[in-house]
Formats: sequence, C-alpha cells, structure tokens
Amino acid sequence: MKAAIHTRYGPPEVVSVRDVPVPQPKDDEILVRVHAATVNRTDCGFRSAEYVISRFFSGLLRPKQQTLGNEFAGEVATVGKQVTGFKPGDRVFGYNDARFGAHAQYMIMRQDDPVVHMPEHLTYQDAAPICEGAHYALCDIRAAKVSAGQHVLVYGATGAIGSAAVQLLKEAGAWVTAVCATPHVELIKGLGADEVVDYTRQDYTATDLRYDWVFDAVGKTSFSKCKPVLKPMGIYISTELGTYGSNIWLALLTLLFGGKKVLFPLPSISKDDVLYLRSLVEHEKFKPLIDRCYPLHEIVEAYRYVESRQKVGNVVVVVD
Repeated sequence: MKAAIHTRYGPPEVVSVRDVPVPQPKDDEILVRVHAATVNRTDCGFRSAEYVISRFFSGLLRPKQQTLGNEFAGEVATVGKQVTGFKPGDRVFGYNDARFGAHAQYMIMRQDDPVVHMPEHLTYQDAAPICEGAHYALCDIRAAKVSAGQHVLVYGATGAIGSAAVQLLKEAGAWVTAVCATPHVELIKGLGADEVVDYTRQDYTATDLRYDWVFDAVGKTSFSKCKPVLKPMGIYISTELGTYGSNIWLALLTLLFGGKKVLFPLPSISKDDVLYLRSLVEHEKFKPLIDRCYPLHEIVEAYRYVESRQKVGNVVVVVD
C-alpha cells in the first residue's frame, strides 16, 4: 500500500510517500481502507517535534509512528474475529492520535477506539475532518463549564478548532463573539456567531463587554491581553503552551489565588464524543469547514499550506 512516511523529525520535506506492507488486524481490530484524512496542527507538531515535550510521546530521537494522520474516513476492509460492531463494507470515520496511521491507504483501529459509522449523507471528504478541531473545542468547552447564556469570545474563529468552537458553543446556548480577519467575517457569521470582530480594524479588547470565557483557538493572544475583558471569575484557555510554557504555569498559579484564571486542559476523545459529533452533523448543528483538498502524493504541499497559517478550517488529504 501507499503511505506517507517520516523517519526523522523536521520540516514537511522529511515526509515521502512509499510502498509499505498492509497492516493486519488483530482479533479486536478492524482494517480500514482510508479514503480521506486531514493534515492538521497535531500532525504538524508530531512531525516537526517543535515542542520537545511531544518527543516523550512520539519518540525521543526518531518517530515511533512513522505514518501520521489522526482523523480519517474510509471503508472497513476486514475485521478481527472478536469484532461485533463492524463488518466489511461499513463506511466509518474517527480519530486516533495514539497510533496515527491515516496518511496511508489502510490503517488499523480497535473496535473500542473512537471510530463510528459515517452519517449516510456525507462523502468521505466531508466526514474526515469532523473530529480533530471539534474534539479540542469540545474538551475546552467542557473544562470551562460553559452554560446557556454565558458570553464567550473565540479568538481565531477561522481555524479547525475555532470554527468548530463557534458552532459547538452556539449548540450549548452561549452568546459568542468571534474574532477573525476581514475576508472571513461573513463566513463566521454564517456559523452562528452573535458578533464578529475584524481584528484588522478593531481591537477585540476595546469593548465594554465582559466574558465568562475567552478561548484562544490559535495561540496568538495571551492571558494578560485578555484579562481586562474577563468577568471577575472569568476563564482564559489557549490551545498553545504560551511563551516558555507560560499557560501551564499560569494555570497552576491562578488556581491558587482565585478570581480570573487560566485553564490548560489535556485533550481527550472517546467513542461517545465521536457519536455526539456525528449526531450534531446529522442534525445540521455542526459542519467542519474545508479549505482545500490534496491528493496523498502532494502531502508535503498540504503540510506547507497548513504551516503557512492561512488555512480556513481543515485541509483534507484524498487518500484513495
């Protein structure tokens, strides 16, 4: 089978498409023929090892998982003899940031992993980007304990995480202010944002509004910048570590002193989470944005585009 392989950490050019053996499922596993996947920030981070801490999960000197790709949509090819929830021919989608493997024609998933049947009306390319950005947003929304009527500011509303957050927050009943650049104002309004701030024309902190939660979905602002617009018990969450890991330390310090605080929840995803996201998609309450698609043999270009930080929503890789 064809697979995108990287045997060392580095820039996009360390990835190349090669022929490798098709993996064989164990008794409790399914073999998925991948039709579409994505290239996202998680893939980029593990490939580059820009954050040294990632090497404790991916390998100190060289990557243990040489084929990345954490979210996918495809067709069940074969199943292990203990598998009861899937059969060959089932259309499925899901997420795997423990073993990765979606940047290939075939990948392995355990039947209890975050993998479920696809909504009937979706194409593989539509289903592939459901999980990555949305599960990060969902994890942080739960950590902030957002409830109906609360005011939330989403900074970086055009990314995979930010665009998902706007939609999931509206589903939770929050009043959402979204921050983005001029070309995308109407797009983000269409996702349901109550107010859209164009950061190229207006300082998003120059407002009389006070927020229960500020969500920095791209890691480009800071607690100190957002603190004035937080309510007395308001919460700041960023998807990035911050300068010198400051968001981790601030999460510990602000917990001690009370008042406005920083949270830095560790992301997780379960099969139930994927079922929840599927339900939202089926009821047209969530739709992941897709910027562009690349064939697998152009995956290096896909990485370059994602790392240019110009993408709107998700970048899909058409595998088969």
